[in-house]
Amino acid sequence: MAKLRIPLYDVHKSLGAQFGEFAGWEAPINYTSVMEEHLAVRRTVGFFDLSHMGRLLLSGSDATRVLDHLLPRDITSEEGMMVGPTAFLNEHAGFKDDVMTYNLGADGWLIVPNAVNREKIRGWLDEWIGKLGAQARVEDHTMDWVLFAVQGPRAAELMKKLGAPSEMLDLKVLRFRRNVELEAAGARALIVSRSGWTGEDGFEIIAEAGEGEKILLKAAELLKELDGRLCGLGARDSLRMEVGFVLYGHEIDEETTPVEARYWWVFQPGPKQDCVGCQALREALRRGAARVRVGLKLGKKARIVPRQGDKVYIDDVEIGYVTSGAYSPVLKRSLAQAYIKPSHALMGLSVEIERRGKRYKAKIVDFPLVQPSSSPPA
Repeated sequence: MAKLRIPLYDVHKSLGAQFGEFAGWEAPINYTSVMEEHLAVRRTVGFFDLSHMGRLLLSGSDATRVLDHLLPRDITSEEGMMVGPTAFLNEHAGFKDDVMTYNLGADGWLIVPNAVNREKIRGWLDEWIGKLGAQARVEDHTMDWVLFAVQGPRAAELMKKLGAPSEMLDLKVLRFRRNVELEAAGARALIVSRSGWTGEDGFEIIAEAGEGEKILLKAAELLKELDGRLCGLGARDSLRMEVGFVLYGHEIDEETTPVEARYWWVFQPGPKQDCVGCQALREALRRGAARVRVGLKLGKKARIVPRQGDKVYIDDVEIGYVTSGAYSPVLKRSLAQAYIKPSHALMGLSVEIERRGKRYKAKIVDFPLVQPSSSPPA
């Protein structure tokens, strides 16, 4: 299958990006080094192009009714509010995908699924529009809109330098603004939200591709003034590992429930009664989990990074398996996420990870594994 290219591939190439494949896309993995970009996000600011993720517009007079039937969260919010992170669940309360959703009022809802699930989610939405006899439609804007993330303690400074209006910098968590003029870049963003996926304060920007090119080039120039960095997906992965965020196909999939994943944001303040998967989710809460997601922290002398499928032991008893791992530039050691038996989910418990026939000591720890150096406004 031919790889897809993010809309601004050539621009990133001119800026020195090193590309790799992720979920069928050619996307920037790094520009300098993963460690340097990671530390820039924790200490100053990083700028990511996340255009491999989907951008699906659900519109029509029944758009809200369709989405309400498919999400286990209350979506009765005003225009300009975000609902998420949340998830689409299957009938057994497994994850179809975890998503962000934006209430565009009369224009419908923007849904941002993971890259690997974009076509699946579009087809699933179309299927439910048909089942519900709804007046709604789905448009895929992934190829003509871009998605950027500005993350780190100095994220608001970079946005200000880009020319964002001062009142927009006071956005609260889970709010967004539409049609934002970024005057210093000479560009207009379709959406700017106070959100991100690194644990740090930050913003996400959605724009038409032509406008996005102006924003990217201006950001690359301004980052130098803030000791910030253009960042690739390598740093994004290690950053999410430090704060314990999940990745589809690793920590969550269609066989995993939010209860096992400890992904409480999916259904706060509580599971609804009448959405797809909601009854199964309630039963999962009543029944309890046969496995739970935890963090693992290795010793500094362990010269390995755990990988998906590595087994977790206490003595000769297998108690679970690793879902993903990464090296933490902040802690200077390897970290992992794993599913283990609830009977052994004891914080601080010493375990061993088996990697290529060898055992490495680790401790069970809770999330976040690293405290972010910034946090969004309350």
